[in-house]
Amino acid sequence: MQQQMNRIDIEQRRSVPDAPPQERRAPRRGRRRSVLIAAALVILLVAVLAGWWATRSAPPPKYLTATLSRGEVSRAVTATGTVNPVMTIIVGSYVSGVIRDVYCDYNTRVKKGQLCARIDPRPYQAALEQAEGALARDSAQLSGARGDLARYAALVRQNLVAESTYSDQVALVHQLEGSVKLDRALVSNAKVNLGYTNIVSPVDGTVVARNITVGQTVAASFQTPTLFLIATDLTRMQVDTNVSESDIGSIRQEEPAQFTVEAFPGRTFHGAVVQVRQAPQVVQNVVTYDAVVGVSNPDFLLKPGMTATVSIITAQRSGVVRIPDQALRFSPEGLAAGKVAGAPGSAPVTAAPAPGDGQPAQVWVLRESKLVAIPIRVGIDDGAYSELVSGDLRAGDPVVIGEQLPASNAKASTFRFWRL
Repeated sequence: MQQQMNRIDIEQRRSVPDAPPQERRAPRRGRRRSVLIAAALVILLVAVLAGWWATRSAPPPKYLTATLSRGEVSRAVTATGTVNPVMTIIVGSYVSGVIRDVYCDYNTRVKKGQLCARIDPRPYQAALEQAEGALARDSAQLSGARGDLARYAALVRQNLVAESTYSDQVALVHQLEGSVKLDRALVSNAKVNLGYTNIVSPVDGTVVARNITVGQTVAASFQTPTLFLIATDLTRMQVDTNVSESDIGSIRQEEPAQFTVEAFPGRTFHGAVVQVRQAPQVVQNVVTYDAVVGVSNPDFLLKPGMTATVSIITAQRSGVVRIPDQALRFSPEGLAAGKVAGAPGSAPVTAAPAPGDGQPAQVWVLRESKLVAIPIRVGIDDGAYSELVSGDLRAGDPVVIGEQLPASNAKASTFRFWRL
């Protein structure tokens, strides 16, 4: 029974006709067409958005300006130097010996001829007495020889003494006269050496250094030892500056200068160039020259040896229109392409020449919301401002010193778009 039912089902299935192949493919083609249409729409949307993003107008840049003002412009040469007295005397010793007494110390004000120290004089006193004794002995011998010569002369006239005896006596007198002269020179030399045991100040001034103590042995055999340093006048000082060879050509005598020292950071000292020395100073193949700046020191604030930072003013202008150096260095974005980026309706511009003394330059100004290049000529430059010599600018005019471009550009925008 079951087998018969199975045969009936198989025969019924075979009796139903199969659907054609085209009808089976129709749903599959419809799904593919929908996918293609959706992809085309997405691509079209992407193209539209990309075109809008690429062709949209970027916001204009913002410009930073500074106002021209009148004031002083100074060009200066900066150098370092050392504060020194105008004249420093080295007091030494001509003779050797042991220091017996010291009468001058640091900061002692001394007068010319004042006794500062004494070397033990006993050896030199003994040498003087010895020379004086030799002089006395030879003088006595010379006196006796002269008496004998007078007697021999009388005897020769009477033919009682040979001529040779008289000649020998004459030679002896001359010899003793030479010995007496030598003894007198030795006495003078001994007196000089004895006098040099007193160390005296050769000038009026102030003792700035003392290099001896009581009991110290001074040896003057090979070189003169330095016992004291005496500054003649501490109310007048000088700064010995080391100026590089590239700057020394612009420094002239009597040019004003100013400097500071670390001991008084809030105070500026003023002076003038008193000498530009020709002797070069070479240290590790670096050549510098000594420009001496004289300065008054009535309050004794400046001490010998202080390090000074010096500015020597080589050119100065007062009451001139000053242009910030930032304005001279400013160049708009897009200048190399011939257009100023972000300035609506801007005209083509050309690059400005490098500014300098007596050289043409240009600055940029905003006129009717447009960047305009103004050709000018500049004078001296102090590192922050330059002197306006000529040009269509006046005090109070704003000049462009910088710009702030929009944060987005084409490359960054594309990058941000694909991230979306």
